[in-house]
Amino acid sequence: MVLELRKGAIFVDELRNVSIKIGEVAEEEEEWAPMGPTPFPQIETLRDWDFTLLKRYKPFYAPYCDMCCLCTMGKCDLTENKRGACGINLEAQTARIVTIAVAIGTACHTGHARHMLHDIEHVTGKKLEEIPVDLGPEIAEVAPLTQLITGIKPKTLADLERALRYVEEQITQVMDSIHTGQEGSYLDYESKAFHLGMMDALGKEIADIAQIVAFNLPKGESNQPLIDVGMGTLDRNKAIVLVIGHHAPPAFNIADYIEQNKLNDEVELAGICCTAHDVSRYWPKAKIAGSLGRQLKVVRAGLADVIVIDEQCIRADILYHAGKLGIPVICTNSKAMHALPDMTKKDPKEVIKYLLDGNPGVVVLDPLKVGEIAVEVAKARRRKRGEIKPVLTEEQFMNYAKACTQCGTCTIACPQKIRVGELMEAAEKGDRKPMEEKWDVCITCGRCEQVCPKKIPIIDMFNFAAWNRILNEKGKVRRGRGPVRDSEIRNVGAPIVLGTIPGVIAIVGCSNYPNGTKDAYTIMNEFASRNYIVVTTGCMAMDAGLYKDEEGKTIYEKYRDDFNGSCVANLGSCVSNAHIHGAAIKVARIFAMRNIRANFEEIADYILNRVGACGVAWGAYSQKAASIATGVNRLGIPVVVGPHGSKYRRAFLGRPYNDEDWIVYDVRSGQKVRIEPAPQDLLVAAETIEEAIPLIAKLCFRPNDTDRGRSIKLTHYIDLSLKYLGRMPDDWHLYVRTESDLPLAKREELLKELEDKHGWKIDWSRKKILEGPIRPYHAGFNPTCVERLFKEGFSSLAKK
Repeated sequence: MVLELRKGAIFVDELRNVSIKIGEVAEEEEEWAPMGPTPFPQIETLRDWDFTLLKRYKPFYAPYCDMCCLCTMGKCDLTENKRGACGINLEAQTARIVTIAVAIGTACHTGHARHMLHDIEHVTGKKLEEIPVDLGPEIAEVAPLTQLITGIKPKTLADLERALRYVEEQITQVMDSIHTGQEGSYLDYESKAFHLGMMDALGKEIADIAQIVAFNLPKGESNQPLIDVGMGTLDRNKAIVLVIGHHAPPAFNIADYIEQNKLNDEVELAGICCTAHDVSRYWPKAKIAGSLGRQLKVVRAGLADVIVIDEQCIRADILYHAGKLGIPVICTNSKAMHALPDMTKKDPKEVIKYLLDGNPGVVVLDPLKVGEIAVEVAKARRRKRGEIKPVLTEEQFMNYAKACTQCGTCTIACPQKIRVGELMEAAEKGDRKPMEEKWDVCITCGRCEQVCPKKIPIIDMFNFAAWNRILNEKGKVRRGRGPVRDSEIRNVGAPIVLGTIPGVIAIVGCSNYPNGTKDAYTIMNEFASRNYIVVTTGCMAMDAGLYKDEEGKTIYEKYRDDFNGSCVANLGSCVSNAHIHGAAIKVARIFAMRNIRANFEEIADYILNRVGACGVAWGAYSQKAASIATGVNRLGIPVVVGPHGSKYRRAFLGRPYNDEDWIVYDVRSGQKVRIEPAPQDLLVAAETIEEAIPLIAKLCFRPNDTDRGRSIKLTHYIDLSLKYLGRMPDDWHLYVRTESDLPLAKREELLKELEDKHGWKIDWSRKKILEGPIRPYHAGFNPTCVERLFKEGFSSLAKK
């Protein structure tokens, strides 16, 4: 073989048994902004930032047990400062378990993103590089997280795939550290968990942007149509296809099949969990049957003619419960196949016949075949079934109620501590109202049935008692609108940073509420009515739409879905959480003109100190909730979880009494100053909604609030504490810097309390604070201070 190079061309004289492969061609990245200091950060890259957060917000651990059982040298007793056979102590082991949970959640969202890209190429017939990342004329910052973390500004889905490969590598590297004989520091495990949380956010953004541009989902437009939510919205005269999970392409195909074959009058498509959100974003005629906490209620009510599952948040015993009612299950994702036969390559008609012959289910991994199979099976089963009725008869219900011995085993097992025996006793006496009321509190985990010595089908009992409620459960939820538009950020960036919009409340997460789903509505309504920006996703977005005010309006009918004060915007499914991160990043980019390209530390520092945002995961349930919260924590956004959130074993709590934790730099002068504890905590659990609501308001305080903004935030904090706790907050005085911070209507009263109870000195001739525990400061931004800022490990007061 002879190769000759002439003027850039290669001439081949003879070519035999030679294989030529051309790999990825790397084009020079468009210089849309100067490359920041941390493109594609590794485990160690942002460790100093993590340690800065962990110094102020020290991890508080509540381990489930004090043993380690992860390897064959165990189990190891870690009590009383003992170490395991590998040398690990209890703190590091607990942080390791937290890291594992966050890794699971991150892998779920990232695996979803990878699966989405595969299905997009299969369903659309296009290569990723042929699909542009175009979110419309009002969104120029199309992928804020991708830009911030990797430095890539994606033009096509191929660019996002490059970022996804990076995420997958980082998950592998962190999981490596969890192996026996690796990391031994709880602080470094927390840093690794932060890193995974950031990867989780990036994986979510990739997944949602990919489905938005490939399947033409809403691109941030306001005034989205209202979607029916609730079991009572399902038309029981139609064949009902129930989809469950988080990966929507198979459900998209079901919607296409119904539409193309003009079957709207015959077939109902309804969903549970995020597939429900996403299919309604694709096809607004779809309905939302319920959230994760209602999954078993819906299945055991026998409403579905066929159940189609994909991935995530599906009950592991779905086949058992569906099989008891003869409902066939179609598995459409390799992550949940339930030992069913894989009939992907079979002719759809053969699969339909197989299911109608009474077999429990099949695996069909081609989303383009799912629509025909699911719809035709549902239609055939609908023709055979009669009226949908409760699974139990009146006689069976009463016999089971009488069979209860009040042993209390079910109450002990119940995570909601429902006194099931008392409800059974009331039902036996003819009063079913208590059981109907607790139906909403029950998250249908099924533990009660597992431990009942009399084998009472308690979930069926609840459904029977609440049957009229099931038939009449009808609400509305806005269709998920996707990202926040750049134009909206231009309108609200200044009010958020200055504090005149008191905060952004991100209400997300699962449906494991301590006292029923009405909590979701209550939190949203309380803050939207006070001019906060409220954004929501996932199960809480669904549940909030089930409740109505005295005028019969749901939360989504009361408030617009703009990203603005006094609005409630449903962004979509769990992966749409990434747009909440994106909105905070865009405030720094669009309002403060910060360079966000590969510049994580500076932007996170800006958000921590200037953007009054607080996440709320009141019903935290899965490992994905852990990864979501950890991701926003690394970005400087605090999160409040409900009492079940303590089961994640870790909180990030500030110590307002420790002055050293609240020393920061005034970057204009370069001097260290002591600030108020704002935000006080980074991840904290609340026992009741009455405790949570004032806490959420408090966590919107930021050190750089203007005096007017601080006055507004203090007004709400004090008012909410009086409303829900019946007293003034114990620590309100910690957030007063000058007299102009005080709410005008109560200024004189509060000044007197500062003097009398807290030892402040007041000049009453001018009603002016002369001295208090926190002195006024003035912060500015001086780039020359930034290097020293992070070397010494303190947060900045970043002010434009």
